[in-house]
Amino acid sequence: MSQFKVETHGAAEVWTIDGASRRNAISRAMLAELQGHVARVSSGRAVRVVVITGDGDKAFCAGADLKERTGMTEPEVRAFLDGLRQTLRALEASDTVFIAALNGLALGGGTELALACDLRVAAPAAEIGLTEVTLGIIPGGGGTQRLSRLIGPGRAKDLVLTGRRVGAAEALTLGVVNRLAPEGRLLETALGLAQAISQNAPLAVAAAKHAVDEGLDLPLDAGLKLELQKYEIVLASEDRKEGLAAFAEKRPPRYTGR
Repeated sequence: MSQFKVETHGAAEVWTIDGASRRNAISRAMLAELQGHVARVSSGRAVRVVVITGDGDKAFCAGADLKERTGMTEPEVRAFLDGLRQTLRALEASDTVFIAALNGLALGGGTELALACDLRVAAPAAEIGLTEVTLGIIPGGGGTQRLSRLIGPGRAKDLVLTGRRVGAAEALTLGVVNRLAPEGRLLETALGLAQAISQNAPLAVAAAKHAVDEGLDLPLDAGLKLELQKYEIVLASEDRKEGLAAFAEKRPPRYTGR
């Protein structure tokens, strides 16, 4: 059975985790399908932005499927975590931009999935939390590392060490989410953001995404050198010439990703 519902909206896709009855938890089957979808869009140019959300209005993703987890051996848990970590890194390494549309609870691995996306949009009732310490474990899909890089170590420890959940408004204040959607307009808001991104030059968007991500831990001079390297990628592109021509001719640009 398919774990995702996939819808196309121009140069964007919406991936809806199809498991509302289990709060859209990450099972082995769901993870395998997610890996395949990420590889598919990353190997082509047609899909420029992906919005990931959950089915229903209760949960974006409640983390690992704990019913499945109880039957897993320690080596199987390690293999699951390895697959999760590789998949989330693939989202970050992709030229495609990923937006998490948080329609409800995002706990544990669900928060880690959202953190691996480039941007996060939350419904008013959304909640996020790295709740692993309440279960005797710690975040294993990169949550301690991504959250601390996003909001700083002090704020990250406040969430990780207590395991507490925060609502959408606090998540926005902390910087965990980028935008709050009006009630009932989560996908509309996320797709509006996707459209704003996808109308820009694909090579430039990808180069800018990687410049930000790869420069996070570099000294300023090394980061500036990295930025210049990414600029060189787009300098000789057909899209740069098209952008200049469209500006001069006062028309919308027609970017091709070349």
